[in-house]
Amino acid sequence: MELFGLKVFTLGGFGEITAGDDLADLIAEAAQSRLADGDIVAVTSKIVSKAEGRVVQAADREQAITDETVRVVASRAHPGGVTRIVENRQGLVMAAAGVDTSNAPEGVVLLLPVDPDASARAICSALRERTGLRLGVLITDTAGRPWREGQTDIAIGAAGLAVLDDLRGTADVSGRRLDVTVAAIADEIAGAADLVKGKTSGNPVAVVRGLGRLVGELDAAGARALQRPSDTDMFRLGTAEARAEGYAEGFAAGLAAAAGKS
Repeated sequence: MELFGLKVFTLGGFGEITAGDDLADLIAEAAQSRLADGDIVAVTSKIVSKAEGRVVQAADREQAITDETVRVVASRAHPGGVTRIVENRQGLVMAAAGVDTSNAPEGVVLLLPVDPDASARAICSALRERTGLRLGVLITDTAGRPWREGQTDIAIGAAGLAVLDDLRGTADVSGRRLDVTVAAIADEIAGAADLVKGKTSGNPVAVVRGLGRLVGELDAAGARALQRPSDTDMFRLGTAEARAEGYAEGFAAGLAAAAGKS
């Protein structure tokens, strides 16, 4: 796919990834000299999880979700069970903590990498060493979004590139100053990469070319910088959870007031 100087292409299938596989070696081999300076390599989190042995038995899925959960944001019962939207150990707010059965061997489920940014740095460092090129690496995963139907890929790990494109202080086409616009460029790249990777094609790695201006130092801020801090999150809880919290605070305040009158 090529549009306005931006080119996105896959590297082909990789076969089944197993624990201990060297993803940088596999990516470099699949690329066969097709990588260029300034390219951004988008790697589906599933193969990172497999290579890192982040696999549990399917029968333990619900317990795995619980174990990976730091905070329940919202939950809702449906005919097939209960959907839990939670904050997981990686700080991501996702359905089922990112625990997933898609593109996993029969009988198992995949957990997200323990530290996606660290995983991205390891792959990026190894790829730069093997190729001699200035590359960036994203680890991507599929997520839903508040207020929007459907899912899209987002960056959950990053290394060697800017994840945010701060446009504040610049002007729009009408000459008006932009004061709040900070583009989530890593998520936009992840979405573009997914257009060619797809969910069922067996192509877990894509290359995005034409954004070399974003590629920089290996220790640039990772994808965790995209996560909004809780103190600025206006939608931290689901409706039922916010209502329950409000009732609890009101009840506590009532008890305190009654105690003060006695």
